Amino acid sequence: MSLRPRSAVQIPEATVAVARAAFPKGCLAIRLRDELGVLFSDEQFADAFPRRGGPGRAPGELALVTVLQFAEGLTDRQAADAVRGRIDWKYALALELTDPGFDFSVLSEFRGRLIEHGIEDRVFDLLLDRCSELGLLCAGGRQR
Repeated sequence: MSLRPRSAVQIPEATVAVARAAFPKGCLAIRLRDELGVLFSDEQFADAFPRRGGPGRAPGELALVTVLQFAEGLTDRQAADAVRGRIDWKYALALELTDPGFDFSVLSEFRGRLIEHGIEDRVFDLLLDRCSELGLLCAGGRQR
């Protein structure tokens, strides 16, 4: 799998319209995208992906899938099914409604690649940085 970075990705209009109609009050995945914006760019993971080879899923997209997967307590297979079939996830990932998703094995390959290159903490660190930038986290709070 090689890196083919995507530039700033806009949510397709059809995806926005259907997601807003299906979730008028929002939901976790929609709020995540609306309040935090684009959390991960492909370039942040460039050191773990070669420039040559067959194209793979965007690493920024896979990083967000792993965050949503963890938040909802899903297996790799369930997370891949959610990318394929859930409108709220398609909205968060800025995918077309017709996007076919990917095989569940892609998620373990992605995590393995992060570990192999020693950047397994990057997803968590980038998420924390973004939340701190927006004032959602601050230093000196009480730990639970």
